[in-house]
Amino acid sequence: MTTNPRRQLRPTDVKRLNRTWRRNTEGRLALIVESVTGPFNVGSIFRTAAAFGVEHIWLAGNATPPTNPKAQKTALGTDRLVTWDEPVPVVEAVRAAKAAGFRVVAVELTGDAVPLHEADLSGDVCLVVGSEDHGCSPALLEAADAVCYIPQVGRVGSFNVGVAAAIVVAEARRQEWAALEPAHALHGE
Repeated sequence: MTTNPRRQLRPTDVKRLNRTWRRNTEGRLALIVESVTGPFNVGSIFRTAAAFGVEHIWLAGNATPPTNPKAQKTALGTDRLVTWDEPVPVVEAVRAAKAAGFRVVAVELTGDAVPLHEADLSGDVCLVVGSEDHGCSPALLEAADAVCYIPQVGRVGSFNVGVAAAIVVAEARRQEWAALEPAHALHGE
């Protein structure tokens, strides 16, 4: 009797699969969330961060904390799975990330920004997303080690900040995992 490889995994199988990916993930990831005020965006960023193993989130500027009831609705309690700090001035957040051993890479459209897929997101990296309206502040861009942007080909000029954070965190992990053996070999197929 053969099993259907396309069936949804049972919860125990999902835990086993996730444990395998965790064992094969060594790069440290962190985020700086600068002046993101929309609580649903903050909740979404925390949920994504928890799913991808982000170890720390520095809130900066006037960012809404994940304890906001509306943020909690989207985060679904994941703020307890990621260490985070109350909002501080952005340069202080960058300093703290660098002191913790992270290279700081802002996500913004600047003259020197490289496309996301060409950005070096290896090693211990802290990704930065800026406010919904104005993006990353000039002070943050000056303090960052590098800048990248998400290429877009549609008729819309920007992503929602929660979506942008998910894309860049996923790309950082993808770059790390691309160096591993094929995924089927990781979970015993």
